[in-house]
Amino acid sequence: MTPDPSILEAALGVLPHGPEFRFLDRLLSLDPGKEAVGEYVVKGDDSFLKGHFPGDPIFPGVLLVEAAAQLAGVIAQSDPTHPPLPGLKLTALNRVKILGTARPGETLRIEASLSGRFGMLVQSEARVLVADRVVLSLSLTLAGTELPLNR
Repeated sequence: MTPDPSILEAALGVLPHGPEFRFLDRLLSLDPGKEAVGEYVVKGDDSFLKGHFPGDPIFPGVLLVEAAAQLAGVIAQSDPTHPPLPGLKLTALNRVKILGTARPGETLRIEASLSGRFGMLVQSEARVLVADRVVLSLSLTLAGTELPLNR
């Protein structure tokens, strides 16, 4: 399901990350609470690329994981059947396979789907592609935090 661009922009707004640490430039599709596809263009002027690696910059694998987690968070927080989870953060990784990377100017296509929910936990399957080549596949868990009780 691909809602209109304003809905996609609003969904990106649920990310708690500042623009300096957002690895989703835009959403291509979103089925709230189920699945989504997003994109991120590796800029080339990011400070972390200067040191990873000098003269031969590549997008760090850990940031591929972060991009997948951010997309999973957008899916979870846009679910119309569940209220947004406060303090949603990445808490577990399973079956992580980093099969490649991206270089400046390349576009990451991030695909994620929710595979389960239990209380404050959200399970997702995700992958990242560059030019139709899978560079990351993983299962991840996000967890919200309990709100303190007012006494």
